Amino acid sequence: MTARTRNGEPALRASPTPHAALAPASGATALAGRVLLPLLLAGAVVAAAYALAAQPGGGPSLAFALTLGAAFGALLQRTRFCFLCHARDFIDRRDPRGLLAILLALAVGTVGYHIVFGAWVPNPVAPRLPPDAHIGPVSWVLALAGLAFGLGMAVSGSCISAHLYRLGEGSPVSPFALVGAAGGFLLGFLTWNDLYLSTIITAPVVWLPHHLGYGGSLAVQLLALGGLAALLWRFRAASAPETAVREPPYTLPDLLRSWFDGRWPYWIGGLGVGLIGFLVILRLKPLGVTSAIGSAARQLGSEAGLVPLRLEGLDGFAGCATVPGDSWLTPNGLLVAGLVAGGFAASLAAGQFTPRRPTLRDAARGLGGGLLLGWGSMTGLGCTVGTLLSGTMAGALSGWVFGLTVLAGVWAGLTLPRRFVRN
Repeated sequence: MTARTRNGEPALRASPTPHAALAPASGATALAGRVLLPLLLAGAVVAAAYALAAQPGGGPSLAFALTLGAAFGALLQRTRFCFLCHARDFIDRRDPRGLLAILLALAVGTVGYHIVFGAWVPNPVAPRLPPDAHIGPVSWVLALAGLAFGLGMAVSGSCISAHLYRLGEGSPVSPFALVGAAGGFLLGFLTWNDLYLSTIITAPVVWLPHHLGYGGSLAVQLLALGGLAALLWRFRAASAPETAVREPPYTLPDLLRSWFDGRWPYWIGGLGVGLIGFLVILRLKPLGVTSAIGSAARQLGSEAGLVPLRLEGLDGFAGCATVPGDSWLTPNGLLVAGLVAGGFAASLAAGQFTPRRPTLRDAARGLGGGLLLGWGSMTGLGCTVGTLLSGTMAGALSGWVFGLTVLAGVWAGLTLPRRFVRN
């Protein structure tokens, strides 16, 4: 039986020692599962991207979204870039490497976003904002959305982006979590008008370049990220590993194998996510993964008469827009599809595709946590990828508020139940 962590994800196997060969029992099955199938999936993504690129109009953008989404999914899967996992590592074991990887992603993306936005909006004078940027209103509603999202992560075992790549690992919880997230979006649409008219409509939209210019905004953000990194490093446990220890590869096969067993170093995840966030805004909208889910939920809810006919002010906000479209063939939809495909191919190549039959507990965790994730995403106008990553990289105060309250929600969801059990 395949070993799993307490959150239901496959346990990572130790890397083989140098010159170790595949186990004899693996044979042709292992070759097909870990080499041929991932190559076929990669070829299918390339072929689909080539076909999309030939479409008139937005074909190249669709192809770019699918390809970059596949790279994003593979990167997330191989580095285990998961906001909950990284936060839990520090909360439980004072291991700061995962949170440091998130800070690295934010620092790299901050530099890239400020360069691009400086070209788009050379004179950042209020109320002008970069197009489609995740820069939202700041109020207690945003803080509540972040808390709900963090609790949803703790209950379901992942954030939305991690659930998407864990679909490709055969997670028994992720399908229920994504269905629950769609239901959470519906709940968010039902509560939106009251929250908007009472609070959000008058909440300030704070973009740091409005007040500090691009140079000042960049300096403040990098100093803040550096200060947080120093704080995490200072309060790490004495037993927390400082670096991942690996036997050095001696031959080309050993070198290749080292990239398919275990996990990639944390810093690769942080650097890669930051660079992908920068590449996305060069050709597409800023990085986000919930627009397609929210749009589908809104369209289905509208057809069923569950969503109000008028959602006050919602479609005027940028970021993870939820305007129903005529087709799922959108850049965000293909980014999500590519993410799932890339995570699936990477999990096959690493031998981490380990599906199992879901239990009632899996379904309850997924649906319950997913409802919180979906409501938090809809109300906060994005998730940990959109509002937190893209928003913070853009210099939006909303990104910082959402990130800090998500962390508070994760802490509460992980630690408070344990205290009640002990008492």
